[in-house]
Amino acid sequence: MLTAQEALDHLLPHAQAVDEVERVATQAALGRVLAEDLASLVDVPPLDNSSMDGYAIRCADLSAADMTLQVGQRIPAGSVGQALQARQAARIFTGAPIPAGADAIVMQEDTSLLASENAGPADRVLINHLPSSGQWIRRRGEDLMAGKVALTAGTFLRPQELGVAASAGLTHLMVKRRVRVAAFFTGDELALPGEPLKPGGIYNSNRDTLLACLRSLGCAPTDLGIVPDRLDTTRAALRAASANHDLIITSGGVSVGEEDHIKPAVNAEGRLDLWQIAIKPGKPLAFGAVRKGTDAASGETWFMGLPGNPVSSFLTFLLFVRPFILLLQGRNDINPHRYFMRADFDWLRADRRNEFLRVKVNPAGGLDLFSNQSSGVLTSASWGDGLVDCPPNQPIQRGAMVAYIPFSELLS
Repeated sequence: MLTAQEALDHLLPHAQAVDEVERVATQAALGRVLAEDLASLVDVPPLDNSSMDGYAIRCADLSAADMTLQVGQRIPAGSVGQALQARQAARIFTGAPIPAGADAIVMQEDTSLLASENAGPADRVLINHLPSSGQWIRRRGEDLMAGKVALTAGTFLRPQELGVAASAGLTHLMVKRRVRVAAFFTGDELALPGEPLKPGGIYNSNRDTLLACLRSLGCAPTDLGIVPDRLDTTRAALRAASANHDLIITSGGVSVGEEDHIKPAVNAEGRLDLWQIAIKPGKPLAFGAVRKGTDAASGETWFMGLPGNPVSSFLTFLLFVRPFILLLQGRNDINPHRYFMRADFDWLRADRRNEFLRVKVNPAGGLDLFSNQSSGVLTSASWGDGLVDCPPNQPIQRGAMVAYIPFSELLS
C-alpha cells in the first residue's frame, strides 16, 4: 500500500492550474483565486493619522513641571487641521490626519479638560502622562503603499482579502475561472432524502457532503446524481461528465466486487490507476482520466474515485481531492497547518495504517476523542472540529502531544 505522502507525490504533479481568467467586481470575488498580483492604487492610510480619540501635541512642549496646553483647534476624521502652534494641543479624533508639527497623540483617557479663566468653554487640557514621540500615530502607507503588491497571485479570496482590495482602491479583480467538477454517486442501495427507502436502502449522505466541500473550495460543481450499478450507465455518466469539466469525482464502486463498475468503466473511457493507501479510514482511491471525445486530440478530464463509506469518502476528499483542486485553481496555499496539542484520551489499539482520528478541542485546551471512530459514523466528523494525524503503529497515551489539523484548514 502507498503511504498518504506517496499517493500525493504521485497525484499532485498532474494538476496544472486552469488558464482562463475573468474580471469580476471586487464584491463578487468571494471564494475566487486571484490570477495576478494586486498592487495598491493608493497609500493606506493616505496621511499620518490618529489611532485614538485624544489630543495631538508636540512632546517638546511638555515637561514634568508643566503639563497644561491650550486647545487651539478641533480635527475630526475627514478634515485636515492647521499646523500646530507652540504650547498648543489639537483636539483630534480617530482617523483624522495629524497636523503639521505634532509628533504624538495623547488618548483622551489620559487627559483632563480645564475651565477657562472667564468661565467660558474649556480651552486648556491637562496631560496626565508624558507621551513618547510617535505614540498612537498611524503612519502614511504603513498598511499599503501605492504601487506595491498587496495580494499575490494564487491567493484565495476571503472576506478580509476583499477588504484589502477595496482599501487598495480596486473595483474589479482578475481571478481564475472556477474549477468545474462533476460528481456522481454509485450504488443501487442509495436514495435521496425525501424518497421512500426500499428494503436495504440508505440515504445518500455523500452527495450533500462532497458537493458542499466543492462549494466551500470555490468550485463550480455539477451534480449528476445517483448512477445505477451497471457498467453501461457508469460509462455513459463518465462520457457526459467529461465534456465540460476539469475533474470528475465519484463515491463508491472503487473496490473489486462484482457490482463495483468504476474501474472497468474508466478503463473503457480513458485510463485508471487504483491505489490502496495505508490510511484509516479510507484505503481505496482511484485516479485517472476520461477522454473528452473519441480520440486523443480531444483531451482528457481528470478522474478521482472515492470510497463509499461516509467518513472514508469525506476524509479522502480532504486529504487528496482538496490539494488537487487547489492546484487546478492556481492556489499557493495547499498545505493545511498542523498544530501540536495535548491528547486528553488514550488510543492504545494502534493500527498499521496512518489513522486520522476525529477529535474536538476541549475547554482545557486539549483534544477529546469521539467514542466511535468507524468509517460509517459521519456524526464523528460533525461532532469534531478536526483530525489527529496518528502515524502507523503508534498508540496515543493521555497527555501525549499529537498533530492536530482543524477542519477549518481543510474546507477552504
